[in-house]
Amino acid sequence: MTDKNNEIFYTSPVPDNLVKTRIDKFIADEISEFSRSQVQRLIENGYVFADDECILDKNFKTRLGDIYQITLPEPTEAKPQAENIPLDILYEDDDIVVVNKPAGMTVHPAAGVSHGTLVNALLYHCRGSLSGIGGVIRPGIVHRIDKNTSGVLVVAKNDIAHRNLAEQFFFHTIERTYYAVCYNVPKPLAGIIEGNISRSPYDRKKMALVLNGGKSAITHYETIEIYKNAASLVKCQLETGRTHQIRVHLSSIGCHLIGDDVYVKPKKSSIPLNEPLKSYVNNFLRHALHAYSLGFEHPRTKERLNFSADFPDDMKELLEKLRLYKL
Repeated sequence: MTDKNNEIFYTSPVPDNLVKTRIDKFIADEISEFSRSQVQRLIENGYVFADDECILDKNFKTRLGDIYQITLPEPTEAKPQAENIPLDILYEDDDIVVVNKPAGMTVHPAAGVSHGTLVNALLYHCRGSLSGIGGVIRPGIVHRIDKNTSGVLVVAKNDIAHRNLAEQFFFHTIERTYYAVCYNVPKPLAGIIEGNISRSPYDRKKMALVLNGGKSAITHYETIEIYKNAASLVKCQLETGRTHQIRVHLSSIGCHLIGDDVYVKPKKSSIPLNEPLKSYVNNFLRHALHAYSLGFEHPRTKERLNFSADFPDDMKELLEKLRLYKL
């Protein structure tokens, strides 16, 4: 399938009988527009993803339920320009940069977005010392968080670091903690949400829980604060890292993220808050999700590192207002 506007192609979920097929063959067989050699070039240049995981090895073998996303560069695509955009650097050495990405910043250029991205800022900050594995458009990018999600993200400054970090993401040894502000209160207050995630059959820009196929997704959650049973602050730790995982999983238990304009919202009129606060919450300008911490093994020293970033100002203000109704 394809999203014609953005030249994004999606394969079907990998079935049982095609598990461990070379990815270039699988994609070429699935999508007639591509030859195997074209697929190999796209893989080498960082244009093939499985959820948020960049597939960089053309010998990669398919996995059950995987849906592969192929994003084509625009025909006139130019090299991203370095831009002097301030960055909140949490850590930096010769191998990696750890940044606190603000909400509203896209990670890398894409169709219709050529300026103001994290990549544009990194090209200026790093002066050419970024891993080339991700190709011209995604230098150093090992993983992504949504444009409107704030928080911690690690970038590779050389190819060795890039491959090592990509491997850690592949084997799910990266520790990731997020905080979400949601409508309603999870029941039970803490637990594990499990459910396979795949592209929605009704809207290919959305993800959805599916009974058949898809990829296993596991979210550990804990309710931290409750606001008059109208909203809650929820801590989420990811065992897997699927596209939109937290947004889909919390929505599946009736706890849609405040400010989320993609997934189904609750009936706003039923929120038991006073009118000014109700209006403020219902019109929050982005989904209230923050990538609070990231833990991983340093690709060179093998030291275990952990980084965290406090809530940004907009989420702090949201929580301050809601805490007037804290139970």
